[in-house]
Amino acid sequence: MNRLRPTAFLLALTLAASPAAGADYFEGTPPPPVSAEGAYIDRFPPPVGGVPIGQEGAGAYAKFPEAKSTLPKHGSAARIKDIAQLQSARDNQLVGYGLVIGLQGSGDSLRNAPFTEQSIRAMLENLGIAGEGGRARARNVAAVIVTANLPAFVKSGSRIDVSVASMGDATSLAGGTLVMTPLKAADGEIYAVAQGPVSVSGFTAEGQAESLTQGVPTAGRVPNGAIIEREVEASFAAQSNLVLQLRNADFSTAVRVTDAVNAYAGERYGKRVAFEQDSRTIVIKKPDNISPARFFAELENLVVAADAPARVVVDERTGTIVIGNDVRISRVAISHGTLTVRITEAPMVVQPEPFSDGETAVEPYTEIDAMQPDANVAVLDGPDLQTLVSGLNSLGVKPDGIIAILQGIKSAGAMQADLVLQ
Repeated sequence: MNRLRPTAFLLALTLAASPAAGADYFEGTPPPPVSAEGAYIDRFPPPVGGVPIGQEGAGAYAKFPEAKSTLPKHGSAARIKDIAQLQSARDNQLVGYGLVIGLQGSGDSLRNAPFTEQSIRAMLENLGIAGEGGRARARNVAAVIVTANLPAFVKSGSRIDVSVASMGDATSLAGGTLVMTPLKAADGEIYAVAQGPVSVSGFTAEGQAESLTQGVPTAGRVPNGAIIEREVEASFAAQSNLVLQLRNADFSTAVRVTDAVNAYAGERYGKRVAFEQDSRTIVIKKPDNISPARFFAELENLVVAADAPARVVVDERTGTIVIGNDVRISRVAISHGTLTVRITEAPMVVQPEPFSDGETAVEPYTEIDAMQPDANVAVLDGPDLQTLVSGLNSLGVKPDGIIAILQGIKSAGAMQADLVLQ
C-alpha cells in the first residue's frame, strides 16, 4: 500500500470533501490550485479554452475581482442590447447585378451603356425569346447593382429589404420594377433572390430651359424584396460560452457590463459567469439547464452606465460640430477677428487739352480698402458642456470660426479631449 505524504493526503481529503470543486470554472480548465496548507488559492477562470497565462506556473490564470469594481458612477444608462452584440450574431453582405424595367424613358441609353443591352439579350434568351440582329432602342431599362444585408439566424423563406442603385446613365428609377436578381455572398454562393417594384424617394423634372432634381432618383429600395434561399449555418444553441462585443470599445463600460452580469447571475444562479477580456470583449459562461437564447434574453435588458471618451468631431465640409458631454477646456483667452479686403476697379477717362493732338484715353484706377473690426479678447473656460457652448456662442462667430477656435485650443494643449476631423 502506497503511503501519502501529509500534504498530498490533505489535498486528497479536500478534493473528496468538495466534489463540486471547479464547477464554476470554464470547460477545459484544470481544478483550482491548492496551497501547501490545503486551501484553494484565489485564482479564477482563464479565457475560453483553459489556457493559463502569466509566469507563475499552472496557478496563474486570468483573474477578475470577487466584488464589484470601484469605478465612479459616470455615463448614460443603457441596456446591454443597445451597447453590445453577440459575436456569433453577425450580418453578411449580399450583392447582385440586375435590371430595372418599366421606366418612362429615364433608363440607360444603350449606346453609352452596352452592358445593359447585353443583359437584355441574355434575359430574353433565358426566357426563350431569340433576339434580333438590330440594336435595341428602348430607354425603359436600367442596369442596377442590388445590395442587401443577410441577418443572423435567418431561415430559408424569410424576406429582407434590398437597395437598388443605377450603374449606367439612367436619370431616374421611379416607377421601375426589379427583375429577378440572384444575390451572392463573398463565397460566391447564392443566398437570396430579389424582385419587386422599386421605391424611389427623389424625383427629377426637366423642361426645355430648366431642370429640377430633388433627392437621389437613381437609387431606391425594394421593401421585403428578397427571399432567402440558403441559410447560414449557425450552432448558437450548442454554445456554452457567449462572447459579447461592445459597439464602442471602452474599458470602463466592459467592466461595468461584467459587474452587472455577475451581480445578476449571482442572485439568479449563485455564481459569477462573466469576465472582461479586453476593452471590447466580455466572455460569459452559460449556466446549465438553460438555453443560450433564454439566458441572453435575461442579460440583454440589464441596465449599465455606458462610458465614452471625451471627443470633439468636426466636419469641415458641412460645418458640423459635435461636442461630447465630457469635453473639458482649461481657462484660455481667445481673440477672434476677421480681416476684410475690398478691391474696387474704377477706371478714369482722361481728355486731351484743347487744340492739342492728344487722344482720349482710359487710365486704370484701383482702390484697395482693408478693414478689420475690433476683435475683443474673450476668456473661455469649459468645466462642463453647457458652459463651453455658452462661451463659444458668446464669441459671436460662425461655425467655421468655431472650428478654427477649437483647433487652436487643441494646439495650445487646453482641450482635454480628442479632436476628430472629418
